Amino acid sequence: MSALRLYHNPRCSKSRQTLALLEQNNITVTPILYLQTGLTESEVLRLKKKLGVTSLLSMMRPKEAEFAAQKLTKASDEAALLAGLLAAPKLLERPILETEDAAAIGRPPEQVLAIIDQG
Repeated sequence: MSALRLYHNPRCSKSRQTLALLEQNNITVTPILYLQTGLTESEVLRLKKKLGVTSLLSMMRPKEAEFAAQKLTKASDEAALLAGLLAAPKLLERPILETEDAAAIGRPPEQVLAIIDQG
C-alpha cells in the first residue's frame, strides 16, 4: 500500500479520533498539518477529485467565521471557493485521509477505513 496522508488538525477532536483509530488498526499515516503549511491549488483540486465531490463547498466548513469574512456563500463559484480555501486553510473540512486513489472525510472517523479496505 502506498503512503497514506491525513490532513490533520491536532486541535480538532474528530481529527484526533481519526488518527487514533488508524493507529489502533496499525495503519501508518503521514499527518499533513495543513494549518501550518497551507494548501496548494493542486492539493485542493486533487482532494476534490479523490473525494468525488462536484463542488469544493462539499469539502469546506461554511460555518467558520473565515467563510463569511471572505464574503463566500453557498452559492459562490468554484474559483471563489478555491481562493477562499487557499487563503484560509481552516476552511478545509477535517480530517481527510488520502490514499493513492481515493480520499475520505473522517466524519465519522470510521468512514476513512472504507477507502483503506478498497486499496
